[in-house]
Amino acid sequence: MQFLMFVGGLLALVVGAGLLVRGASKLALSFGISPLVVGLTVVAFGTSAPEVAVSVGAVLDGRVDIAIGNVVGSNVFNVLFILGVSALIVPLVVNIQLIRQEVPIMIGASLLLLLLSLDGRIGLLDAALLLALLIGYTVFLVVQSRRQTRAAQDEYTEALAPAVTTTWDRPPLVQIGLVLAGLAALVLGAQWLVEAAVTFA
Repeated sequence: MQFLMFVGGLLALVVGAGLLVRGASKLALSFGISPLVVGLTVVAFGTSAPEVAVSVGAVLDGRVDIAIGNVVGSNVFNVLFILGVSALIVPLVVNIQLIRQEVPIMIGASLLLLLLSLDGRIGLLDAALLLALLIGYTVFLVVQSRRQTRAAQDEYTEALAPAVTTTWDRPPLVQIGLVLAGLAALVLGAQWLVEAAVTFA
């Protein structure tokens, strides 16, 4: 039963994240937000929704170690495994902006987490600082995206092409329904996954 809950939780997280990204992306595009901004914000945050659901669910259940381990572990897994496997399939072309801007920011965020956790806890002020930095970085990305070249905008438009060309999810009510269904699947999947993971441990 616990194994089935673990697998079901993973599937619910994957499906929920997909529904959330699709609904939120189409909803943002319906309001006239550019595909580039959608890719940098809605899609970027939506793909991290499973980690958010698992961490928040773990904290609400009083299992703080799972929340911290999930955040750190998912970042390590993304950089080492997912990026490594992708590079094994095909060589990855790295944009110079990634080296000059995003990589230093990622390293800085990791070092900041280390500094904030040296006292053995991440409190309310620490959380406020992290949230304020996230909001500031998001605003910076949106402002910066408005100065991007046409080629960069076309790249994000092409990446979102399947979501843009479909018609069945064009009505706003359908898009809102996708977002709500995605959130519900994330919450349910997080509960199942955390409970099963604790039992395994």
